[in-house]
Amino acid sequence: MRTIKKVSHWDFHPNVRTGDQRTLGEKAADAMRHGMGSWPFVFGFVFFMTIWMLFNLGSNTWDPYPFILLNLMLSTLAGLQGAILLIAAKRADRIAAELALYHLQVSEDHKVMLAELKELLANRN
Repeated sequence: MRTIKKVSHWDFHPNVRTGDQRTLGEKAADAMRHGMGSWPFVFGFVFFMTIWMLFNLGSNTWDPYPFILLNLMLSTLAGLQGAILLIAAKRADRIAAELALYHLQVSEDHKVMLAELKELLANRN
């Protein structure tokens, strides 16, 4: 059975480390970015919240309204989510910096090539 690998636009870029070249932290940051920054996560989160509230609406439930345990879990998630998103953003910034350096090098190489071509055309006439 074939598995479909989710790839990002920089996975095939020569100057960006991918696959086995990435550190464990970079792999985790990529996984978090792909997981938490997606519509399935948003819909799953809303579904979980709705089920939790519907299940605990009665007076004889283990987390009755005002959902104290749920508030504790959401506060913990909010505290961790900020750090997780910053880690993922640092990874994205590092990738953007590597791409910018690569594009700068290509631009400088092309600049030299154009200068040589210009010189050849000037000497031809």
